[in-house]
Amino acid sequence: MIRLVVFDMAGTTVNEQNIVYKTVHQAILRAGFDVSLETVLLYAAGKEKFQAICDVLMYLQEGPVDMALALDIHHNFEAMLDTAYAELDPVPMPGATAVFETLRERGIKIVLNTGYKRPVAEGLLNKMGWAAGSEYDLLLTADDVEKSRPHPDMIFHAMEHFGIDDALEVAKIGDSIADIEEGKNAGCGIAAGITTGAQTTEQLQTANPTHIFHALVDLIPFL
Repeated sequence: MIRLVVFDMAGTTVNEQNIVYKTVHQAILRAGFDVSLETVLLYAAGKEKFQAICDVLMYLQEGPVDMALALDIHHNFEAMLDTAYAELDPVPMPGATAVFETLRERGIKIVLNTGYKRPVAEGLLNKMGWAAGSEYDLLLTADDVEKSRPHPDMIFHAMEHFGIDDALEVAKIGDSIADIEEGKNAGCGIAAGITTGAQTTEQLQTANPTHIFHALVDLIPFL
């Protein structure tokens, strides 16, 4: 029996037009690298953003990352993202509000988690008018834990917060390999991918998810 669902934000419950990964892409291009957005999505999706940049650079350079360069790219990324988000009007993903209402009616707790830093995540939610205790129960971000995705720290934090001891009572759903791996590393009863965001069905399948959904409402019958 599922008592808690941990949802990713961008690409899963929040439509922010992939602006984060487009901005990561632009920051890496400005540093002189030739890389496609598809490659950035493959190596960066779902991760804390400095780690995401490092992972893309590791792929491009086929070896150890120049940390000073990575830090410089990340600094530029954050400045560019502030500008992009100031002009952005995020909206809920199709079905998100209805799914949340259904879960709340069933007494299932809703956690939003993300590889963003907390100010960025809260800025998105505020723009949509979402609040803890209303649309969701708890927000967890990359800077709330020692290790972000694919490590299970955020899920364990949520379980502790709600007094849940058995990870089989937890579902994790997200649009990236890192989301699926996070759920599996926590031992979640459901560790599902969704194709509404950063990565394709074929890419998500490489993480061996328990399920792959094509819409949020598809999750409901499995709870």
